[in-house]
Amino acid sequence: MLTLYHCVSARSFRPLWMLEELRLPYVLKMLPFPPRFAARDYLAVNPLGTVPALLDGDLRMTESAAICQYLAFRGGSGKPGTLDVAGDEPAYGEYLNWLHFGEASLTFPQTLVLRYGRFEPEQRRQPQVAEDYRRWFLARLRGIDAVVARQDYLCAQRFTAADVSVGYALMLGELIGLEPEFSEPVRAYWERLQAREGYQRALAAQEKAAIEQGVSPLPATVTGIQG
Repeated sequence: MLTLYHCVSARSFRPLWMLEELRLPYVLKMLPFPPRFAARDYLAVNPLGTVPALLDGDLRMTESAAICQYLAFRGGSGKPGTLDVAGDEPAYGEYLNWLHFGEASLTFPQTLVLRYGRFEPEQRRQPQVAEDYRRWFLARLRGIDAVVARQDYLCAQRFTAADVSVGYALMLGELIGLEPEFSEPVRAYWERLQAREGYQRALAAQEKAAIEQGVSPLPATVTGIQG
């Protein structure tokens, strides 16, 4: 049985979305944010105290994009509805590029917007840093715009784990108030992703689990909890 450690709407939403898209059985462990301070026992699972953490038998993974790639492969490469792109498909390299673009080029600058714009104590906030990385994020969306203006998904002519990776970055962008600055093609792409049943199931699963496990169902981006 797969076990996913998750904070509401954090990076760990990527593997949760994957699990729901693939209909894989899993146990969802909800944590308060930030877990390295608010759930000290979790350090025994992941010494960094970050989410996600995915356990699959003796395997332990903590990088959200890598977990997406792993789950896509585990879910069955080549099967109907697969989220993987096989190594012998022409789009394989493009798939890997987008899969990691979602984290390295899109989520990274947003974490700095959050840290220096919201999460740090007032005296440590850096409005210019937050603004600079807000612009960084929006500039990187141009790469997505050029693709989704002409096709529904990023690669391989179908929905893949790459769309989950990039889609989470758009989700985070909306949570921190950047969605009004998305281009029309990017906004339409984001709406397509949100309409997916797997995405909707993942939202419902995290809310239900948070309430049942005594964790706030609101994301830290809304509550402004220091991390």
